[in-house]
Amino acid sequence: MLLRYFYDEKLAHASYVVGCQKTGEAVVVDPMRDITAYEELAKKEKLNFVGALETHIHADFVSGSRELNDRFGTKLYVSDEGDADWKYQNLDGISHQLLKDGDQFKIGNLVFDVMHTPGHTPESISFLLTDKGGSADKPMGIFTGDFVFVGDVGRPDLLEKAAGIQGTSDSGAASMFKSIERFKALPDYLQVWPAHGAGSACGKALGAVPSTTVGYEKAFNWAMQFDDEASFKKALLEGQPEPPYYFAVMKSVNKVGQKLIKDLPELKEITSAADVEALLAEGKQVLDMRPADAYSKGHIQGTINIPFNNSFTNWAGWVVDYNKPLYLLLDTEVLDEALGALRSVGIDEVYGFAEAETVLAQADNLASYENVSPSEANEMVEKGEAYVLDVRNQTEFDEGHIDNAEHIMVGTLKNRLDEVDTDKTIIVQCQAGARSAIAASVLKANGIDNLVNMTGGYSKWQQEVASVKQ
Repeated sequence: MLLRYFYDEKLAHASYVVGCQKTGEAVVVDPMRDITAYEELAKKEKLNFVGALETHIHADFVSGSRELNDRFGTKLYVSDEGDADWKYQNLDGISHQLLKDGDQFKIGNLVFDVMHTPGHTPESISFLLTDKGGSADKPMGIFTGDFVFVGDVGRPDLLEKAAGIQGTSDSGAASMFKSIERFKALPDYLQVWPAHGAGSACGKALGAVPSTTVGYEKAFNWAMQFDDEASFKKALLEGQPEPPYYFAVMKSVNKVGQKLIKDLPELKEITSAADVEALLAEGKQVLDMRPADAYSKGHIQGTINIPFNNSFTNWAGWVVDYNKPLYLLLDTEVLDEALGALRSVGIDEVYGFAEAETVLAQADNLASYENVSPSEANEMVEKGEAYVLDVRNQTEFDEGHIDNAEHIMVGTLKNRLDEVDTDKTIIVQCQAGARSAIAASVLKANGIDNLVNMTGGYSKWQQEVASVKQ
């Protein structure tokens, strides 16, 4: 048997290739949209992909199952559990098998048993894997998707918070409790292969190691320590982070179907600052992907800054308007990687790009904003010249914040601009300074210029200001 692990750091998403080396047949579990890495493995190991397995309708990335079907003619193995609202609708003309609890299918000498594990979503299933190429007659591991992670379990509130289906948080938590009871009955030796690691918004306390075992999770996963359903539900629903806006889009895309990458718009290269300014005047979106410090010192008015780092994909999903054409200002050496990151969350309407430094060098009257230290920000507040806008998550704000700070989470800012007080200078603040820089660019792009960004964020404020005041 062959088992390979693939990890997208920008999405904290794990996928797996499982192959029978005797027959050369292989499947991909919860595939990412960009299937290049799988293709390279298939060529190297002389594999033929015959299946794509999905544990559920994903909310945080675009599945690559259709890409695999288009390239290899793979069969889709997907859930037929859950109610009518969560049935796959993108299967016309595609070879597929609908799965329910207790079903079994074989890929060469590999046997996959289906276990319905609702809670994160109603249709969620897990796959128990047995390798019968040797003498094994019991499973060696389980692909849990977003059901059980290392140190955590899937959040049950996404259907309500992201997809707007009222009442599903409580019912999902109840289902998760029952699914966990089934999980606890599995053998301790079973390996657990989840679909996400630390940094994913599909849970609140995911570990950063790639796999675990049933026994380890039973002993140390916080969610496995409850015998009382009511207490479990309360603990599970508390402190869940805000789900990105794009989660609702992803749920729909993966349920109904998406375009193939080969059918997406061709990109046009933009070579002048005047062209960028014309695009902005036409209502197009322009994303400046340089580091925040460079953007703060000089940028084209109307552009939004999301630096291209491991957090880029998440914040692009929050901030980018999926219904407007998008253009990119970036270092063109990372263009392909940037497109892959955007497409992984369904941002497909990208029509053009420009070498950022080249275009900015041509621009007249670049906009900018000031960065201030926590001590400088405190002086501004004490003089009555400014107020603090805290753009962290709700849980972070609740755990501690600057006195009299207003709170608007950065991802929701574009839809809450009318709540921003522009009578005073706005001191934009987050935990360490990265998110506040994104927020500052959103405000600037919408014509709100009387702002500064507080470097170091709340952490630095506690060191420089709060500790002195005490």
